[in-house]
Amino acid sequence: MRRHRPPLVTVADVRGALWSLVSTAAGLGVAIAVVDGVRVASPWDVLLAALVVGLGDALLRAPLRRLARGGGAVVALLLGLAAQVAVVWAALTFLPGVTSGSWADVLAVLLVAALVMACGHWVVGARDNAYVVGDLLRRARRRAGLPRRVARDGGEAGGDGVDDRPPGVLVVMLDGVARPTLDHALEAGLVPTMERWLGSGSHRLESWWARVPCTTPASTLGLLHGTTDAVPAFRWWSRRLGRLVVTNRPADAAEVERSASDGRGLLADGGVAVSTMFSGDAPTSLLVMSRATEGLGPGQLFVRFFSSPFVLVRAVAGTVGEALKEVYQGWQQVVRGVRPRVARRGWYPVLRAVTNVLLRDLNTSLVAEQLVRGAPVVCVDLVDYDEIAHHAGPLRPEALRALEGLDRVVGLWEEIARGAPRRYRTVVVSDHGQSLGATFEQVVGRSFADEVHRLMAIPAPAQAGRADGEAWGPANTALHALRRDDDGDGRLLVGPDRDTGRTGLPEVEVIGSGNLGMVWFRREPRRLSAAEVEARWPALVPGLVESPAVGFVVVHGAQGPVARGRLGSHDLATGRVTGRDPLVGYGSRARADLLRVAGLEDAGDLVVVSSIGPMGRVHAFEGLVGSHGGLGGAQSEALLLHPADLVVPDDEREDVDGARVLVGAEAVHRRLVAWLAALGLREAS
Repeated sequence: MRRHRPPLVTVADVRGALWSLVSTAAGLGVAIAVVDGVRVASPWDVLLAALVVGLGDALLRAPLRRLARGGGAVVALLLGLAAQVAVVWAALTFLPGVTSGSWADVLAVLLVAALVMACGHWVVGARDNAYVVGDLLRRARRRAGLPRRVARDGGEAGGDGVDDRPPGVLVVMLDGVARPTLDHALEAGLVPTMERWLGSGSHRLESWWARVPCTTPASTLGLLHGTTDAVPAFRWWSRRLGRLVVTNRPADAAEVERSASDGRGLLADGGVAVSTMFSGDAPTSLLVMSRATEGLGPGQLFVRFFSSPFVLVRAVAGTVGEALKEVYQGWQQVVRGVRPRVARRGWYPVLRAVTNVLLRDLNTSLVAEQLVRGAPVVCVDLVDYDEIAHHAGPLRPEALRALEGLDRVVGLWEEIARGAPRRYRTVVVSDHGQSLGATFEQVVGRSFADEVHRLMAIPAPAQAGRADGEAWGPANTALHALRRDDDGDGRLLVGPDRDTGRTGLPEVEVIGSGNLGMVWFRREPRRLSAAEVEARWPALVPGLVESPAVGFVVVHGAQGPVARGRLGSHDLATGRVTGRDPLVGYGSRARADLLRVAGLEDAGDLVVVSSIGPMGRVHAFEGLVGSHGGLGGAQSEALLLHPADLVVPDDEREDVDGARVLVGAEAVHRRLVAWLAALGLREAS
């Protein structure tokens, strides 16, 4: 059969190159006009300088890849920045008709041009980040119209007809997006890529139940490694280790993965993990927290993002703009009297900006490169929506706009995949949802930790409560890869959990994971029974269940865990209810989920779940208006959007509140593995 190969140059290529040349020339022109030390003889000299910048990028990228191969992301960053500065310096120094005074002038031109191009990108309505992978996108569009050859497995080969490998799979994890939230976004027209899939019948959308604790570390570990038994919360006290374990601390993430991995995770057979908390046993890990001690990934894979003219600088400029936008949006919530709300100050605007612009752009580039390389399975975690929803609210406009941006990224990858050497199937899955509600402190007037100390009649340590630590994960992944402490323990470097390695044993550890709270009596070598807790601190459990922000407390009775509420109790092992059932309103999975989590090795002596208000509102035990971790609202209803021909057998589903769904991240993991096996990407297990 005759093989079809893409033409060397197409009309689309010429059009794209011209647009790139014009936009670069416009940016350079404004920059040269602004920077006093740079002069040009005519507008044509600016156009020539823009052409030199583009050619410099094309010529330098291959040698930069070779130079970066032996190093990591930091080497790629340094080489890329040096290349950008060198190319602009050469254009402003050696071209006739252009003069520049100093290196400072060159840097100023680079910065101003990038700012102008970023603003122009926004003005013309191109609000996505396609500029990050413009060359890959042009290549994909060139190949997309070519006929595909039938591959050995009955699927389709790649765009140029030379690759007959099985189709690959792109797994996109949308952190924190509940199924009902996606339904709202679909109705509002904010996710046209996914709406098109559903409208065409190419994909099906369904829910799956994220069991308690419905947190990122538990669900991500389950999705990638098939078990969640090692994770009772977002952070927890380990009696075995004698310290607090925090899953956004790279050293702790690595330890959790070691305890859960059997070497056959979701990405074991040639897969690639991008910006995930755990690796899924992927041979290639890029920006993966549990692999941070090994670096952020092979340096050559970062060259495209760091060396492309103005891309990194534009991303940084966009990051600054995003931080300013967050400050404005937080102020607007105050002005409009939006409730419930939390303060959106401190480091949060910076963290949001880095997550929603710089990290998103970098992820876009890394995933796109893996697609054009033909990686069999690529998994990426996009945390943008989750971070904003924590502070703004799950259905607030700024959170839904973040989801709109993620849909554009998914559409961009879809377009690039059309020109990849193998066909790709895209699966979109979330790790949990989020629920809205005023915080425990806003309802009670004290933090959860302070309330526990008050009821125990012991002094509360300074800063007993903890702010949101989830947002600091990417920063600590990067910093951990750059720096190790002298003792080599790789402790957390920044964020509210940076001092978790503190010595000494305070009497109690109080932790909030959304509206799931846990209390450990740290000086005890074993878990205390309900009778022992009552004998030592008689006011503690009764005081908690009387709180308007608490729904029930799970304690350990003589026959097993018991959920105690204000007017009754529920024996989780036998199902026997005394008085009014405290689990009413928490759904049909409440008893099973609580029985399981209370029995985990590192679960707290007390397990606390907040009360539920109208419309499923909950009360986070930390300073977040959108939360997840316990029960109530939409936080447990995660989503699974998958190709229609990859089916979910009914015998794998369970009944949950009148619907048949997959239950637990482990069940979703098994289904993903089964799909990969059916596609010929791994051996059936």
